[in-house]
Amino acid sequence: MRRLDRDAAVNFIDIGTGKGVCPIDRSDLLNRFHAREANGPMLSGPAAFAALWRALPLLRPLGLIARHAAILAVLEQLYRLFLRLRPLTPAQRACIR
Repeated sequence: MRRLDRDAAVNFIDIGTGKGVCPIDRSDLLNRFHAREANGPMLSGPAAFAALWRALPLLRPLGLIARHAAILAVLEQLYRLFLRLRPLTPAQRACIR
């Protein structure tokens, strides 16, 4: 995604570094993708991906389509399925302990 951000419109934050202050628990951050559009609420899951897509010119059409409630509901179900099937990262396993 960073390669698609030619205009530096997105501020990517690696929560693995432990630097910075965030109002969300680290284990929650590791369990779902989070994003915030300028001065907007914190979004997670497919809504966060849609926000990211809207910030990237190449993916903007996908982000606009994902704003529709029905599309977002389908994406949420697919995202939950993906989260159940994916292997845990070492950082996620450490948070479970």
